[in-house]
Amino acid sequence: MAQHSYRIGIDIGGTFTDIVIARDDGLIETRKVPSTPDDYSRGIAEALSRLVADYETSPDRITGIVHATTVATNAILEYKGARTGLLTTEGFRDVLEMRRLRIPVLYDLQYDKPKPLAARHLRLEVRERLGPDGSVRIPLDEEDVRRAAAQFRTEGVEAVAISFLHAYANPDHEIAAEAILREELGDDVYICRGSEILPEIREYERTSTVVVNAYIGPVVRNYAAALTTRLASIGVTCPVEMMHSGGGIMRLGSAVKRAASLVESGPAAGVIACARLVSGGNEPSIISFDMGGTTAKAALIEDGEPARTTEYEVGAGINLSSKLVKGGGYPIRMPFIDVSEIGAGGGSIVSIDRMNQVSVGPQSAGAYPGPVCYGLGGKQATLTDAFLTLGYINDVALAGGSFPLQADAGRAALNDQVACPLGLDLSKTARGVLTLAVTTMTRAVKAVSTYRGRDPRHSTLVAFGGNGPVVAAEVAKALGIRRVVIPRAAGVFSALGLLRSDVEQEFVRPSRRRAGELDDAGLAELYAELTEDARRVLALEGYDLARAEFRFAADLRYVGQAYELTVPARRLAFDELAELFHQEHERTYGHRSHKDQVHLVNARLTARLPLIAPPQHFAAAPAQRRIDRPVSFDEAGIATVAVIGRADLDALPRRGPFVIEEYDCTCVVGPGQTARLDDAGNIDIALEAA
Repeated sequence: MAQHSYRIGIDIGGTFTDIVIARDDGLIETRKVPSTPDDYSRGIAEALSRLVADYETSPDRITGIVHATTVATNAILEYKGARTGLLTTEGFRDVLEMRRLRIPVLYDLQYDKPKPLAARHLRLEVRERLGPDGSVRIPLDEEDVRRAAAQFRTEGVEAVAISFLHAYANPDHEIAAEAILREELGDDVYICRGSEILPEIREYERTSTVVVNAYIGPVVRNYAAALTTRLASIGVTCPVEMMHSGGGIMRLGSAVKRAASLVESGPAAGVIACARLVSGGNEPSIISFDMGGTTAKAALIEDGEPARTTEYEVGAGINLSSKLVKGGGYPIRMPFIDVSEIGAGGGSIVSIDRMNQVSVGPQSAGAYPGPVCYGLGGKQATLTDAFLTLGYINDVALAGGSFPLQADAGRAALNDQVACPLGLDLSKTARGVLTLAVTTMTRAVKAVSTYRGRDPRHSTLVAFGGNGPVVAAEVAKALGIRRVVIPRAAGVFSALGLLRSDVEQEFVRPSRRRAGELDDAGLAELYAELTEDARRVLALEGYDLARAEFRFAADLRYVGQAYELTVPARRLAFDELAELFHQEHERTYGHRSHKDQVHLVNARLTARLPLIAPPQHFAAAPAQRRIDRPVSFDEAGIATVAVIGRADLDALPRRGPFVIEEYDCTCVVGPGQTARLDDAGNIDIALEAA
């Protein structure tokens, strides 16, 4: 096999690291290895070393790595980011404290908003002032910047965010301040500026975004350096690309510079895989359901396109995206695939409070110590231990036998910690734990459907991740969904999505002209400048511009409105753009104005390099020894059911209950449900009507 070359997709989860290998002739193989939370790069290097040895090839045959990681998100959620300073315009030190007038919990007089990522004594002001048109009203006081740099150095600051008032209209002051800070603080301090990360109006959102970027920037930079060093040590020197939250990929260097764009890196890959590999535009409505060891995630895909947003919050516990109540986290204004995420996964800890109320998550046992049945030192019962007790998963080993389990220990933990204190038998306890977890997970699905006026009963649920296929039918049943699809390689589906993603970056430029001042020539000039910026950036990253595609869009609003709508720019004609805006305004708000002028706020350009890949086919599944086992179903009690492989299904529906066991995941088909294999090799499960 040494003559082949390989592209590798790597998705790091809380429990397992998923790896998909795409050979140059289109052959796809998959691997699951335990994550190494102490140093994620170590686990990647070890796994790639084993791959090179298994294939009897050389490291230089690995020609590309596409990677998704939770490093950025975890740094925020665990408050383990860099010691961050903020340099801002005099009088605007407390923008991060004042935030917006939004509270995620109604009627809670004890609610405390999250603490700013840059402490107040590290938020320093300098004398400068720009007008909203970019004109200089007060020149930048460079001595103020030098004094701030000295204070940052004394305080041991590791990262500095620069956010000056109206810098989106004129970045000169921020550029000058950045040069002084780099001269005074050196290269070890991570520095970023708002006019580069987010050149848009809205002072709070821009400041929040650049501070988040600075807070996690050193963490991402250190991770990137460790990963590059470890890969080089085993002879892998190919380009490394990262999945960003908008569903595209970019080079590792750009990811370090725009660290905030990695906040939803992994979840975006799974949604892209759904859109490209399952939908293909043929399914009118899909709800993707991704459940791993730590969280459950859902997203809506309509007519082959994932729902997207340009405003996201991280650190709010459950993320309900920009379209619902906000204020509990840190806003980031960047392109995001609209994913709802909740703390419910296989590693979710089952606990009882003082009132004998049982909860499942959001605390997770993660990869280490993990569920009790993993035998890695975990002491607290988890949802995976309940799965094992119910018979849903193999009680001997996972991942094709490569990951042994300690079944008795898992059952004992659930019995001693939950069943006995409640005075219940073990089977009923495990069933109750599953019901609680499913109830929690339905909230994530409702957040992308019911809460947005979509009826989930009209959608197909596509389930993947290590645990998604285990509970998919239960979640669908709770929501009245009639059809569930389990795709090929479901347990490593996000890693597969990495290899199906295009290079994609977004560029934004604000319009400095007032309403009525922009004509078609001015519009064309604006987009020509954006196109030049995009070409320059992609060329610096080493991409072939011959394949580049450019999509234009515009942020528009009526004069006097506070917020805008984004519409695609099919032609660079302002009257046509305005009409598209009128239509979108009527569709969104139920009315349009026939007299108010339309104002262009921002011009947007998405640069895309489409993926060129051979037709893909999966390697033959490794032989697995499967043994029929007792499974507890609520309706039918405990029954011994068949345990089969995906290949044992065909186009004719097979009636449940039975369990489909694969290398990377397990799928449970319950009583009253049928499953068949479709033409693409997906498992198609039909549920009875309620």
